[in-house]
Amino acid sequence: MGTIAKKGLQQYLLQLQRHPLRTKAITAGVLAGISDSVAQKLSGIQKLQLRRLLLKVLFGFAYLGPFGHFLHMLLDKMFKGKKDTKTVAKKVVLEQLTSSPLNNMLFMLYYGLIVEGRSWNHVKSKIKTDYPSVQYTAWTFWPVVGWVNHQYVPLQFRVICQSVVACCWGIFLNLRARSMALTKG
Repeated sequence: MGTIAKKGLQQYLLQLQRHPLRTKAITAGVLAGISDSVAQKLSGIQKLQLRRLLLKVLFGFAYLGPFGHFLHMLLDKMFKGKKDTKTVAKKVVLEQLTSSPLNNMLFMLYYGLIVEGRSWNHVKSKIKTDYPSVQYTAWTFWPVVGWVNHQYVPLQFRVICQSVVACCWGIFLNLRARSMALTKG
């Protein structure tokens, strides 16, 4: 590993240790920005939509990073840090029945109302038609991520791990929204 990269990683780990919430929030925001930049490029947008990008960074920074930080701390406290198969299964089920539906609903609301600036009736209608398939898809994908995260990833890295995977998930959601808009339009 190059000297600059090694020093950068050491500095990041030091920040994660000293300021875990801030570091996870910034990481989630940066990864949300990367996700949106890639999604914009893949969906054929020629000029980067900066407002959209910044609003996605804000969502990652203000919500996803902090929410994940406190969720994982709470789950570890509830289950006393255990990593046996039964406990990990309980954590994954609890996460999938609570935070997964909440996160997907909030993302769709935020994206429709804030990022796209759509009316409440439009967003409500879109959620009514799209949310079930988005949540179903989440339930076919995220439990595996949750299992690996709770079983093998140390607590201080779980939000970061989830944020990296969420970067890809965000690209999927953006491309899905675009393809649905193209087939309707």
